Amino acid sequence: MKRVGIIVGAVLLVLGIGALSYGGFNYTEDHTALKMGPLQVDVEQDKRLNVPVWAGVALTAVGGVLVLVGATRR
Repeated sequence: MKRVGIIVGAVLLVLGIGALSYGGFNYTEDHTALKMGPLQVDVEQDKRLNVPVWAGVALTAVGGVLVLVGATRR
């Protein structure tokens, strides 16, 4: 059970540092703009999802605490 805490903590720590350094991620969404009989026009739209700074700090802090607590209880 202690290893699970360390592993979860390490994953949260990496996600938190990644969120703080990149600030979010980009993705592409497909939409059907026009459909008339057999004719269909699709549009790709690029979007960005920003991760708030407080979320990155919280993930980093919780991950660090889990790693430290898991390492000291061995």
